[in-house]
Amino acid sequence: MNPGTHSLVPRAPALSWWMLVITTLAILMTSVDHQILPAVLPQISEDFGLSPDQAGLINSVYFAGLVGGGILFGYLSDRIGSGYRRTWTWNVAMLFGIIGGALTFGMAGSFAAFLLLRIPMGISRGGSEPVNVAMVAEWWPKEHRGFAVGVHHTGFPLGQFLAGALIALVLGAGDWRHAFLVIPLLGIPVVIWQSFIGRQKKQAKLYGQIKAMGKTPPQEELSTKGDGTMWGPVKEALKHANVRWSVLLCFLFLWGEAGAVTFLTTQFADFGMNTADAILVSGASGLTGWIGQVVWGTLSDKLGRKFSISFLIIGWVVTLLAMIFIHDLTSAWIVLLAWGLFRNAPFPVLYALLVDSTPKAAGTSMGLMIGVAMGVSGIFASAVSGIVVTHLGFTWHYIILALICLVGFIPLARITETVAVAVKKDKE
Repeated sequence: MNPGTHSLVPRAPALSWWMLVITTLAILMTSVDHQILPAVLPQISEDFGLSPDQAGLINSVYFAGLVGGGILFGYLSDRIGSGYRRTWTWNVAMLFGIIGGALTFGMAGSFAAFLLLRIPMGISRGGSEPVNVAMVAEWWPKEHRGFAVGVHHTGFPLGQFLAGALIALVLGAGDWRHAFLVIPLLGIPVVIWQSFIGRQKKQAKLYGQIKAMGKTPPQEELSTKGDGTMWGPVKEALKHANVRWSVLLCFLFLWGEAGAVTFLTTQFADFGMNTADAILVSGASGLTGWIGQVVWGTLSDKLGRKFSISFLIIGWVVTLLAMIFIHDLTSAWIVLLAWGLFRNAPFPVLYALLVDSTPKAAGTSMGLMIGVAMGVSGIFASAVSGIVVTHLGFTWHYIILALICLVGFIPLARITETVAVAVKKDKE
């Protein structure tokens, strides 16, 4: 059981804060990586003479690598060892992206070569995230785990905005291949810094400081490994009901997100919004996304993971239904900024829940959630939403997405609360 906290102000040693900076920068890098392809796809299509079907295949290959990387590296990080040992697994996952970006710049002379190089980029994107989250959770006092994971996740919205500026700068001085050099330029310093901080002596020092502050160390031991059997971490993860139900809950959120974002610009174009405004406002949720992640991650340490997710489900339902009433640029900004307060917030809370529930298989648990939930939702969500929009229109599109989010209360009811102060408050 995570003890939780009665305070909203986090207290932790300096090493915890440094690890939070490093892991946030790592998430920022993966977020930038995720934005590069959509930004330069027109230039790639023109350079290689791609049809729309071939252009779509690029993202499918990347997505397949992402799903495989999430499951594989999450599992490996538990087999090799938690705590400081996760640094080794994480560095390898990051190197996949760094090398893939460098090779894309230097060797993507044909469409086939470019397509193959999307595989290591996807593996890195999917593989680094579960290990990254486990690391930040294992270097912060238990009492403030939700806060740490929430702040760490702000790398996603920050990366979305930084990506545009970086890519525009690069394209001003070179072609689309140069854009992929952004990944090694960001990633190499982060890997070096992590290799310096994520060491056994540093972790031992940190745990002593956490105890001296009257806080609870993230783990009983500095590092643990799987039980020795090949499927040990997987069995450890799947035997806990919280993992199984969290995967389903995450799937429902990701379905709602994919369904909404895929057709936003199409909806805006239907009532006459120009392309530039439609593209700009479609990313408005990123402006407020970091707020929801920090606030609800922090509140989950005090009010409980389940209460926080309950509130977020309601917020998702209300803002998705509000998208029905978008009719001009002003209403689009208002609704999407409101959605941003809820859009990304469930994921750090669910991550914190999984680390609470399966500390010895945290990487595998989160890898399964990323791989299975993101993979299955990615395959079906956009296709189903396209059918709904075509035959029933945008009103029913958003009603159905809101109902999908409401279904989230079913798996949430089966999840066991992991924060002690919230359990105690409920009993009182």
